[in-house]
Amino acid sequence: MNWGSWADFWAMGGYGVYVWGSYFVAGVVLVTEVVLVRQRRGNVLDHLRRRARAEASASPAGRGGEAGTP
Repeated sequence: MNWGSWADFWAMGGYGVYVWGSYFVAGVVLVTEVVLVRQRRGNVLDHLRRRARAEASASPAGRGGEAGTP
């Protein structure tokens, strides 16, 4: 397709609303996914840190439960 001006380019032969709307929606979905994945990763890491601290404090002398082994 050959556009004579920027207005023709943005109009996309009368389908500009659909074309650019599709790009916008896809961009929003991708950005949202990245944000949610980062949040989930942070939550998992926080959970693992809390769990490691709880296991370390629950073991005798903080040595990973080696006190009961001969």
